[in-house]
Amino acid sequence: MLPNVNRLKKKKDFEKIFKSAKSFKNDFFILKAVKNNLGLNRFGFVVSQKVSKKATFRNKVRRRLTEAIKSEAKNIKTGTDLIIIALSGIEKRDFPDIKKSMNNALNKAKLVII
Repeated sequence: MLPNVNRLKKKKDFEKIFKSAKSFKNDFFILKAVKNNLGLNRFGFVVSQKVSKKATFRNKVRRRLTEAIKSEAKNIKTGTDLIIIALSGIEKRDFPDIKKSMNNALNKAKLVII
């Protein structure tokens, strides 16, 4: 679980990111990123019913995405708001595939500190 300060919760924050963020599409998800002036990273996850009708599967996907972000969080440039939107088909993938795709998407978005 991510700490509270690193979570996007408010609807207005999500709306702001959806309007002004750059998008990076991957095989399993869409990454939307925008800079913030807070000096810390905040993350939001969207797993719709298009992925699965069952809430247990959607929660499993959300937990996997959260863990993939947590493992890369120390390498992400600070001051960024990120939303990860899961695409259908991600529920059939295992965690190493999701983690590898997350790393590739963050590199594509130039958010990784080398």
